[in-house]
Amino acid sequence: MRSERVRLFQTLPHACGYFAERTAQNLVIDPAAPQLDQLYGPALERGFRRAGGHLYFPSCPQCKACTPCRIDVAHFTPDRAQRRCLKRNADVAVHECMPGYNAERHALYERYLRTRHAGGGMDEAEASDFRRFLTAPWSPTVFLEFRAGARLLGVAVTDVCLTGLSAVYTFFDPSESARSLGTYAILQQVELARRRGIPWVYLGFWIEGHAKMDYKRRFRPLQVRGPDGWRTLPPDEPRRA
Repeated sequence: MRSERVRLFQTLPHACGYFAERTAQNLVIDPAAPQLDQLYGPALERGFRRAGGHLYFPSCPQCKACTPCRIDVAHFTPDRAQRRCLKRNADVAVHECMPGYNAERHALYERYLRTRHAGGGMDEAEASDFRRFLTAPWSPTVFLEFRAGARLLGVAVTDVCLTGLSAVYTFFDPSESARSLGTYAILQQVELARRRGIPWVYLGFWIEGHAKMDYKRRFRPLQVRGPDGWRTLPPDEPRRA
């Protein structure tokens, strides 16, 4: 991603999605760049993330809380709670599906947003919002569908690059909270990466001590990216990136 070949833009300050009292800014790779599909893998390696058709990295002048993180697939072993999650979902079938909109997925997506993100600005998602946020014409995306019989329980939007799999977004039936489908989705993404010989599963950003983000520490070995590159968190590492 040399500067003479790829332009980077900085967004204007906007409300932070994680801390109500803070503002945020992102660096965004030129969304009109013709080679975004080729840039995606190297961008993941540098800590970027996809949202819709944009590859972005947090660039907040007064805050460095967002830390890119990834699971070391070859050395990952589920812990006791994750093994229990797999057992609770032994009746679930996992299907690798083409990405995109359909009415069944959209209905589940709406239920999930209304329950889990009420008032967050996304809870009245139209079909166009679904397509714009979850897919991009250049991204190597699959939808992992989780079904109990014919019933759709959840969808893990997953980008599959040669050197890294990115867990883009997961939505699921909010009435099935006992199944821990968010955890189950990550475990299935790790398994997909293992089957395809992909070394990393990128989980986006870890935020130290944040109630909605700190769960990522449970997927060990976990690597985090700082100014000196990637490093593995030791098992007894305190909650600091």
